[in-house]
Amino acid sequence: MQQTFYSNGKLLITGEYLILDGAKGLALPTKMGQNLIVEDTNSGNIHWKSYDADGSIWFEEILSFQEILDNTITTESVKATLIKILQVANTMNSNVFFNSEGLAVTTQLSFPRNWGLGTSSTLINNIAQWFQIDAFELLHQSFGGSGYDIACAQNNTPITYSIVNGDPNIEQVVFDPEFAKNIYFVYLNQKRNSKSAIADYYTNKTSQLSSYITAINKLTQDIIEAKDLDLFAQLLNQHETLLSEILKTETVKDTLFPDFGGAVKSLGAWGGDFVMVISNENPTSYFVAKGYETIIPYGEMIL
Repeated sequence: MQQTFYSNGKLLITGEYLILDGAKGLALPTKMGQNLIVEDTNSGNIHWKSYDADGSIWFEEILSFQEILDNTITTESVKATLIKILQVANTMNSNVFFNSEGLAVTTQLSFPRNWGLGTSSTLINNIAQWFQIDAFELLHQSFGGSGYDIACAQNNTPITYSIVNGDPNIEQVVFDPEFAKNIYFVYLNQKRNSKSAIADYYTNKTSQLSSYITAINKLTQDIIEAKDLDLFAQLLNQHETLLSEILKTETVKDTLFPDFGGAVKSLGAWGGDFVMVISNENPTSYFVAKGYETIIPYGEMIL
């Protein structure tokens, strides 16, 4: 028997790290995501293959059921992370492995895995579907994070995401700006480790947190409702300035693109992955000249 599961990728437009402390963020599922295909075998083990968007295998391993149950790996590695996720999934529903004589598992990304669109979150959500368990709880016990990326994996429309009394609060919202043709996503040629980025955020948190959260919540709502391109860009700039103050880090525009005529907003973990660009004209030539060759229009990126 073959089973196929799919999850959407993600981009977090507002809120960033403050979502961990209850702020409301706007998150957009992407047209690109990840498949997980499970086939029964009689091999007595799990043959795992992970394919990148270009069809190359980026991870392949033979896993025994016993090493998943024991989970004695202490080193940081792709294998160790996968085993941890599978071990937690098994504790939440032991029927999948208990009844299995062997499995062939294949994952296939439709975006390059270094883009930061959710290689881990799409995997976790797919495994949760496979095991018929709660993906947010699987994330919490295995990988950690706010969970907005799991919400994007599960939703096909823009959402707002917040954590209320420890639980995810997801609302589908209408975000379909008339000026979408003026929005682009530019890859910064480096992936930011979200765990280390979160650690940096906790180091810099201040007693002003509640006022920051109030400001972020208002900006999130205003950004969703903005009907005018100039107002939209202005709100994004306000958000960047606020996060810059919280993180004690220069904005990406001040650091890399001070001469750019439009707005540039960091997404997710500051310092890597994609930025969102607002421009009256197609900005491709500007960014290519600076060495950033991955520029994706809004309509090609967002579901």
